[in-house]
Amino acid sequence: MTIKLFGGPKTRASMPLWYMEEKQIPYELLELDLRANKHRQPDFLAINPFGKLPVLVDSGVLTPGGELLTLFESGAILLHLAERYTDDISTAAEKALTNQWLLFANSTLSIALFVPTSRERDFPRLMAVLDQQLDPDRPLVGHCWGAADCAVQAHLAYLPLFYPEMDLSAYPVIQEVIRRTHARPAYRQVMGLG
Repeated sequence: MTIKLFGGPKTRASMPLWYMEEKQIPYELLELDLRANKHRQPDFLAINPFGKLPVLVDSGVLTPGGELLTLFESGAILLHLAERYTDDISTAAEKALTNQWLLFANSTLSIALFVPTSRERDFPRLMAVLDQQLDPDRPLVGHCWGAADCAVQAHLAYLPLFYPEMDLSAYPVIQEVIRRTHARPAYRQVMGLG
């Protein structure tokens, strides 16, 4: 089995990278130079015609057509890794809840953080609710830190990196989650923080 992850700096490849480091899933990282448009070249477009990163190619899983499983979208990649290479998801409820949090992180939370009009309109309410939902001492789903935690925490941890002037004092639980995320050795390694 070989897992290849195509990624690049400042892409959502950091989420599956962090997850694989945390879960000690062996992988090969293939970084593409976005400035040189390597993700728009025919050889990469043959892997992902959308030309987006990340992309995971798993030689341990074949599609019904006999090709190697190729996935784009960080949430789909995280879910595949969790189901295939960890014991994080053992029930239908855990799978459904993991899906819920992955979709929340990659759509609702991402839009509220990175789309300026949504950040102005939705961010305060969303963060207030999330501050009540999170518990830094408990995983979002199941018995251990997993794919759902990775997706939500990665997005929250972007806040001080992208918006260092943002005042998060109204959200003490989120501040603690960010602090703990930044302290995780695997996160620090993937993000180049020391």
